[in-house]
Parts: sequence; C-alpha cells; structure tokens
Amino acid sequence: MGKIIVIEDNPVFRDHVCGMLESEGYTTRTACDCATARKLLAALETDDIVLSDLRLPDGECTSLLEYMRASGMRNPFVIMTDYAQVVSAVSSMRLGAEDYIPKTLLQEKLLPRIKELAHKAEARRKISIFERRSAAFREINRRISLVAPTDMGVLILGENGTGKEHIAEKVHERSRRAGGPFVAVDCGMLTGELAASELFGHRKGSFTGAVADKKGCMEEADGGTLFLDEVGNLPPEVQQKLLRALQTKSYRPVGSNRERKADVRIIAATNEHLDKAVEEGRFRRDLYHRLKEFVIQVPPLRECREDILPLAEFFRELANRELGRHTEGFDKEAEKVLRMRTWSGNVRELKQTIGSAVLLTEGKLVTADKLEAEGSAQAGCILLLKDENEEKERIVQALVQADGNRETTAGLLGISRTTLYSRMKEYGIMQKKKGK
Repeated sequence: MGKIIVIEDNPVFRDHVCGMLESEGYTTRTACDCATARKLLAALETDDIVLSDLRLPDGECTSLLEYMRASGMRNPFVIMTDYAQVVSAVSSMRLGAEDYIPKTLLQEKLLPRIKELAHKAEARRKISIFERRSAAFREINRRISLVAPTDMGVLILGENGTGKEHIAEKVHERSRRAGGPFVAVDCGMLTGELAASELFGHRKGSFTGAVADKKGCMEEADGGTLFLDEVGNLPPEVQQKLLRALQTKSYRPVGSNRERKADVRIIAATNEHLDKAVEEGRFRRDLYHRLKEFVIQVPPLRECREDILPLAEFFRELANRELGRHTEGFDKEAEKVLRMRTWSGNVRELKQTIGSAVLLTEGKLVTADKLEAEGSAQAGCILLLKDENEEKERIVQALVQADGNRETTAGLLGISRTTLYSRMKEYGIMQKKKGK
C-alpha cells in the first residue's frame, strides 16, 4: 500500500486529514506549499496518492498536477476544495485530476474515495511488470523518466525475452500520451504488402483478399504510441513509407489516394545490430537515425543476477493466482539452481520455468527438481559464452556485486570456486568490494 501525500497549508486541518487517514492504516507525508510538495513528488512511488488543497500560499495545486503529468507521473491526484472553489476544481480535472472533494463533505467522502483509489493502485501493482532493482535497471528507469515526457523516437535494444515491450509500455505510461492508445506490432510477422496494410491500413479491393476497408496501426495509435517490435524485419518499401510518415506526420492507406494525419509517437525495438543491417543495405540509414533519437539498452538476465530471485518470487506469486496454487517460496537448492542457470531465454524463460514448476508443485516450497524443465539451460559456466575481455569484466562486476565474497561470486557466475580462483589469477584481478 502506497503513501498519501497531503498538501495543505492549514496545520489544524492538515493534522485532521492525516489523522483520518492514519486511523485507517495509511502512511502520510505532508507539505504546506507547492515548493515543499515538489520535493515529495520527485520521490513519488507508483502506488502513492496525492491529496491537495486547491489554493496554496505559493500558487494553486494545478501547477503541481501539471508538473506530475509532464514528468510522466500518473498517480491519482485528488483536490480538496471550499464550496466557492468547486468550479475551479472541476476545471482542473481536465488537467488530469482524479477527483475533487468539498471540504464540507470530507468526513463522509474522503476515506471511501481513498480506499477505492488505493484498491485500484494495488490491483495495478499486482498485475504490473515487476520493478527490477538492479543497478542496470535503475539506470534504465532514469533514462525512461528523462525521455518519456518528450516526443523523441526511442529505440530499445536487447536480446529476446529481456522485456523490451514492457520498457516501451513504461515509456508510454509516463508520457503525455498516457491517456491515448498503446499499439504493439510484431514486425517479424509482417512481409511485403501485409506489412504496409497492417501499419497504414487499406481500401477495399486494393489487393487480393482486401474484401473491406481496414484501419492500420497508425490510425489505431493516433494520439498515443506505436510500438514496433523487431523493427529490423520491416520490408524496404515499408521502411520508406514509415520514414515519410514520421517526417510528414501523414500517411496513405494501401489503395487510397488521400493522405491521413497521424499524431503518433514511435518506439521501436530489436534484438539485432541495426547498424550492421544499415551497412549491409537491409535497413535504411535515414530511418535508423530517425528511430534512434534516444536509445535504451536492456541487458540480458545473466548480467543482472541480483534480479533473478526477486523476479522468480514475483512470477511464483503470479503463477499461484493464475493456476490456483498455494506455493510459499523456493527451497535452498531451488534458489541455488535459479541463481546459477544461464537463462539464455532471459526473463521470458524464467517466467515459463517458474510457471511450470508451480504447476508441478504439490507442497508449499518449489524444489530444484521441479525447475529442471526439459530443454532448459542447465547451470553452467556463463563465462564460456563470452570473449576474454567480457569475461574479465563480468568477474569484476560479480565480485563488486558480491562485496568481494568469492563463494557468492562463483554462484552468481555459475562456476565453481576453483574455476573462479584460476580465472582471477589468470586475469590479475584483485578482490573487489562495492564502491571500490
């Protein structure tokens, strides 16, 4: 359950409101003006709720609301008003306020409304993608926060199964377009004429099989975000049409002679090296540079091993709900297997493995044997997958992550301590600790 940020300059009334909320188990944080409130909002969590007086000593709370929405914060914002301010409060809802409550009705209206919003926030939290806490994903979240409020094109790079679409959704959810649609297209499934029709739509009779007019994804995503997964697979002729649509903000459906406007933000993703595709003539250089105005690199799971067990717990609870199971955790051996496996399929493979294991588990704890799904990668030497420079860098990263503990480091890397010692000696690596 998140916090309630209470912004009110009258200390007596502020204490009264906080008392009501805290008596129901809510945690509150307070501010008396816009300047102080901004500091609290800068550290807002996704399930926090903001409750603010309309008029504050240094301005109206609408400036705070505008700041939040421009920064991509979609948290519920509820305004407390005096009777004479109701008209202003109603108009502020056009800016994205969730609701307003007249102060004369606070006693009867506040707690039910807050409970409703908290319930919705909790439901969203439970079904949302897990918020990873590794250093790499803290940096990704920082980059998302920077680019989300803009309309810059974003290119998300990463291996299959790393969660590129979830990153794209987070960019959309924190953008000014969050109230608009998020439309995802798997470009790997599109070829030739089908790709043009899928993206731009078509007119009836424009090609064999076009028995009716069809909307394209550009039209469906109007006012929102269009996510192009595996964008490197787009046919050359469609690449040209997409570039033109980005440059002119207009497009022409297949078989039509009329232009249509498109207010769409493009987020693209790929698991291949597009710069290589450009050099080989498979991808347009001008489109590549248009798409990569801002790049987010998503690392493979094997390079973020501190995320594995928290992700596994998240997927276990998710599987419990979906499969009607009642597992309570993993035994020690299962945790060891999870930490040491290479996870070549990344987060997608981890989720599938956990789901299968939960289904097979009859008791409270998931055991290691339930994780040995057919075809899954066995625990092994992750280092063998890398060249010497990458191998050395990974050992150093793991030592820092394990605060110099060699046994933990070996577990993170999926190798024996003997192998770790010999590699450290070979590369002249001194024992590393966090912050060193």
